[in-house]
Amino acid sequence: MSGAGFILVINIAVAGLFCASFLVIAALDRRCLSARWFAGGYAVGMAYPALEAALPVFPHPGLVFLGHQTFAGALLLLNIGLARGYEAVPPRLLLGAAAMASLVAGIVLVDLPRASFLRNFLYQGPLFLMQAIGLYIVLRASATRPVGRGMIDTLLAFFLGFSALHFLAKPFIAVMLGTGGSPGEYLSTTYAMISQTMGAVVAIATALILLAALILDMVKAITARSETDSLSGLLNRRGFEDRLADIVGRLPRDGVPVSLVICDLDHFKAVNDTWGHAAGDRVIAAFSATLRESAAGHHVVGRIGGEEFAALLPGFNLPAARLFAESVRMAFAGRAIEGFPEGESFTASFGVAEIAPGETAASLLLRADLAL
Repeated sequence: MSGAGFILVINIAVAGLFCASFLVIAALDRRCLSARWFAGGYAVGMAYPALEAALPVFPHPGLVFLGHQTFAGALLLLNIGLARGYEAVPPRLLLGAAAMASLVAGIVLVDLPRASFLRNFLYQGPLFLMQAIGLYIVLRASATRPVGRGMIDTLLAFFLGFSALHFLAKPFIAVMLGTGGSPGEYLSTTYAMISQTMGAVVAIATALILLAALILDMVKAITARSETDSLSGLLNRRGFEDRLADIVGRLPRDGVPVSLVICDLDHFKAVNDTWGHAAGDRVIAAFSATLRESAAGHHVVGRIGGEEFAALLPGFNLPAARLFAESVRMAFAGRAIEGFPEGESFTASFGVAEIAPGETAASLLLRADLAL
């Protein structure tokens, strides 16, 4: 077996392993739609090296066409998975145009001489377009994503860009090194060795980065669920205190004011005794919604006790925090809550404190609680 043939076998095995890995992630997290698309992409990708290996034995033009479309189809599935992973809409027009270009190029190239530049360009051009679209998806989505993945996004963009350029360079390398006069001769050429090796490196690196991105997202989702109060949808006490300690440890050193508002629902025991616990849960959910709607994107809000809530306000001094508390108080007092008689309203009390120089998170929390 030639070196290129051995790499083809390795590529089949690697694609199968990555397909299985993505399927495991999809099974562990059924909401991770991107993992299913990635698994499909690598499953289809397994067929490409298999067809390449079969060509010397069955040198039929139909296998050339099928191999080319298989490769393009695998990249198409990966691009859809990329868009789903970034919670973006796949660019259907771009993907459709690239798929059509691949189909037309595949029909034309089968009748061209193997060594011609045009044939090699028609083979690699649609693959370049597919990878360029993948790069576009990552760059567009990571620029608008509220919280990106940092280095993983950068690495993914780099390898997609490198992959696109390597497809674009292949026709020139093929002409310089030669591709052999037949599929059998191709596997023994230096070009085949370089082409298959580069393809394997790019495929493995891309798959590893995609796996890392999915695992990071899963860890973030698990962490978020462990720090989220299920009834209110806000941070629980643990999650809130972690954010409080982080912000208090960073921002005041830079001269940024930080204020804390503690909120407590008035006479909440009486609400449960009079209306029942299900009604009390609706009151908690209503206040949580009011607090969330009043807070800005950089504020941190949480439910830190049964009927006790907190809002951490980076950038707010004491007067601004008092205005925030008053706006929440008025909004909640005037809020209609489902299941209660018309005109029935509920109130909350508030304690406000601004962090002092050198003050700890625990001290700030205690002062706001005492102000309540």
